[in-house]
Amino acid sequence: MTLWWIGNAVLLVVLVVVIALLNRLLAAVERIRGAADDILAQGVRALGGVQDTPQLLATTDATVAQVAAGATRYAGSVAKLLPAK
Repeated sequence: MTLWWIGNAVLLVVLVVVIALLNRLLAAVERIRGAADDILAQGVRALGGVQDTPQLLATTDATVAQVAAGATRYAGSVAKLLPAK
């Protein structure tokens, strides 16, 4: 009968240890889930800024073309003012 009580005590200790370890594991999983939810929310918010990229690139291309045309006209005018070598 004494061995029966010792076995029950050992089983109880093992059960408490297993429950404690599972509790720690569950806490870590919940922290990971919260971080993953935050990452998803930030990604969705960042996606809103990326959707306008094609229009922004078209505007940039038009601006670069205008600047290039102006720079070419300016360089031609300056070339006429400089003495020939």
